[in-house]
Amino acid sequence: MPVVIPSLDEVRKFAAQLHNDGKAWQGEAFGRYAEYNPEQADPPLDSKMTFTPADFCIGESGIWFFSLMWERGREAEPVEFLDNRGIIEEPIKAAA
Repeated sequence: MPVVIPSLDEVRKFAAQLHNDGKAWQGEAFGRYAEYNPEQADPPLDSKMTFTPADFCIGESGIWFFSLMWERGREAEPVEFLDNRGIIEEPIKAAA
């Protein structure tokens, strides 16, 4: 089944805007479920971190999934994770 993959640059821009706004959000973006959670002062359970980092994710693991986590702090660049193992690129066939 053909799947349209959004531009990671566009997804990054969208996530950066949500991060700048600093408000929790969930909904549809680029035709996929996505959510953003702002940084929290409390650390995650059973973690040595001193705060809960902001995070953004979009897609479905195993098909196409992309996430950003600001684990070094609000002002630092986020750490990225891309799971695209479910995407098989096939050459475009010319029309006969």
